[in-house]
Amino acid sequence: MRTEFAGFSATQSGRVGLAVAPVGSGGGVAVGEVASGVAWSTSKVPLAIAVTNRSPGAHTAAIQRAITASDNAAAEQLWASLGTPTEAAAATGRVISDLGGGRVQVQSQVTRPGFTAFGQTEWSLAEQAEFAARLPCRPEAAQVYALMGRTDSNQAWGVAGLPGAHLKGGWGPGVRGGYLVRQMAVIDTPRGRVAVAMAAEPASGAYADGSRMLTRLGQWLREHPDLLPAGRC
Repeated sequence: MRTEFAGFSATQSGRVGLAVAPVGSGGGVAVGEVASGVAWSTSKVPLAIAVTNRSPGAHTAAIQRAITASDNAAAEQLWASLGTPTEAAAATGRVISDLGGGRVQVQSQVTRPGFTAFGQTEWSLAEQAEFAARLPCRPEAAQVYALMGRTDSNQAWGVAGLPGAHLKGGWGPGVRGGYLVRQMAVIDTPRGRVAVAMAAEPASGAYADGSRMLTRLGQWLREHPDLLPAGRC
């Protein structure tokens, strides 16, 4: 897979990274120049699950908006429902750890004015793919995972349109202005389901170019199912 991905990456104007893992078991592979970065709105997935764990049946409208529309105000409402910022970060971090996503230090404090605290959490692609590999299989994730299959048009890039796609995007400017664009997803293949975490840093620094890079990567995944580690719950 590394050789084939290097060929794809060489055609892109910017840096790109990919991690894939088989659904149900984990144990995947990460390739490319982008291995990690701040999570941006992909962090809303474990945040929303933390809220459903704490208050089953509550905050349903905010959870839906946070996942399907990537609504920041709704996500801030969910964050506040978990207690103090320290308590909210701990609850979100436990979800990541419990679902195999590593011991991620969820950011509890606003480090960049105008952006959420949790969105600035550093989360590697490899760990995020391992987390995504458990989402279809764990009952506590069922509500949020279902919403990932109904995302709005502002997230219609990357693997959107691939069979069985459930996804959550995240994007934002770095401290120097250039955008990091990320997507966490699960897709279907003939051999089973694959968890995907991918990220792009376009040479132009523009969000639109980053999302287009990930759409091209989604097409590359569609064309190379034999390279992907597939699994089932």
